[in-house]
Amino acid sequence: MLIGEYIHTLDPKKRLSLPAKFRRALGKTVVVTKGLDNCLFVYPEKEWKTISRKLSELPFGAADSRGFGRFMFSGATEVDVDSSGRVLIPDFLRRFASLKDKVVLAGVHSRIEIWNERTWNTYKSRIEKEADTLAEKLGDVGMI
Repeated sequence: MLIGEYIHTLDPKKRLSLPAKFRRALGKTVVVTKGLDNCLFVYPEKEWKTISRKLSELPFGAADSRGFGRFMFSGATEVDVDSSGRVLIPDFLRRFASLKDKVVLAGVHSRIEIWNERTWNTYKSRIEKEADTLAEKLGDVGMI
């Protein structure tokens, strides 16, 4: 399981060192794609295959399904994890997530999210204030 929050820096070659605790779960190749809320999603290959299968099973006739599939698949790229545990974040994904020098890596169960540090701090502050309300809503539908 991928959990925790880490602040790392993109090196001059725009490589990102993955936290040691994440490396074992991720393997040697990962899929990086556009995520929601202007972050990037990083999936181990096996998890990406599961996500990919579910996306491909969405109804082709529904515009929302086609649009979300395009968003996820066209923004995805396979990335090798080098021997030092680093990944190269492609330019188009760095621009999408507004990644500068400092980034936040957040473990979210089966994926990692990569955030611009300022965007993450703003998002996290808002969500922390809403946590009780969110828990109530999830409780109403039997999730908590």
